This record gives sequence, structure tokens and C-alpha cells, in this order.
Amino acid sequence: MEEFMQGVGVMGLVVLAVVGLAAGWIASQVSGGRHRGRYMLIGLVSAIAAPLLLVALGVTVLAASGLVAMLVAALIGAVIVLFLARLLFD
Repeated sequence: MEEFMQGVGVMGLVVLAVVGLAAGWIASQVSGGRHRGRYMLIGLVSAIAAPLLLVALGVTVLAASGLVAMLVAALIGAVIVLFLARLLFD
């Protein structure tokens, strides 16, 4: 985990956070503008957690591919979690 945090750095975490917030905002727009803060928070947490989870599971391709692969993993993770949240909340 420590190697992942050093590899990503502060700027990478900021970019992951922006991806998660954007995914949450889009999810709130799809659901009619309701629960905007909730969706943005869920998107933020899941976008940061998805690459961490993949690294913890031993997916080394993610760490070797760089920031673009982490952004794709974060976006996919955020979309999946937001879809599940939308099923629960709406």
C-alpha cells in the first residue's frame, strides 16, 4: 500500500478524487438531480478505493501501467458502486 501511495502521489490522488466527484455528479444528474452530495461522496470514495483494492488483490498491471490505468480503474469502480447505490437509494 505504501508503494502505491508513493507511486500515485498527491497529484494522482487529486485526479482520482476529481474523477470520483465527476462520476457522482453525473450519477446525480441521471437520477434527476436528487442526492447529489451523497452520490458525489460515494463516487469520491469508490474512485479512490478501486485502485487501492486492485493493488491489494495483487493486480500489478495497474501499478505498472501508470496513472491512466488507475484513472480507468477508478472510473469503472466508481460507476459500479454508483450503479449499486442508485439501486438502493432510488
